[in-house]
Amino acid sequence: MRDLDTDREATGIESTAVLLARARVGDHLAREELAERYLTTLRRWAHGRVPRRARGLVDTDDIVQSTLVRAFQRLDSFEPRREGAFLAYLRQILLNQIRDEGRRGGRTPEQSELPEDLPSPARSPIEETIGRESLARYEVALARLIESQREAVILRLELGLRYREVAEAMELPSASAARMLVARALVHLAEELEDHDEA
Repeated sequence: MRDLDTDREATGIESTAVLLARARVGDHLAREELAERYLTTLRRWAHGRVPRRARGLVDTDDIVQSTLVRAFQRLDSFEPRREGAFLAYLRQILLNQIRDEGRRGGRTPEQSELPEDLPSPARSPIEETIGRESLARYEVALARLIESQREAVILRLELGLRYREVAEAMELPSASAARMLVARALVHLAEELEDHDEA
């Protein structure tokens, strides 16, 4: 497998680590390129995850923008271990933002213009896989996995990356290695979900 940075040099695309280093020293173009690189992925991941009671108060795009702003404000404390680490970092900030909005929405009187059982026209990829009612159980089980397994599941299931892309993001030697890691992670995830159901 060719080296990811070699591929990027050949196509003129800088690695995330290089962009992060530039952004840390105040390079606004590097920040814009990082934001552009992850904006679509974060929107796709956040879509449909904002709790219903908070949807009238905040827009998914607002949460994604706020996530990027928070990440850029904390760049000095972020230490990139591999190419996919920044994406995992962004996902965690985004998840925290969504939880915060859910808590805020719980303190705000619910709007009653639309019926409560009105289905959302679109569902996130992970909701398509496991359904809304199981999402909280999934998040708990996911948090119990070791970091590399958690990251592999997020990249493959939630963000829809191909195995080759998972391998590149996690600095694995091949798509087959990524496939094996995802398979093992899914077995552990299923065990965690089963343990949660029995508890």
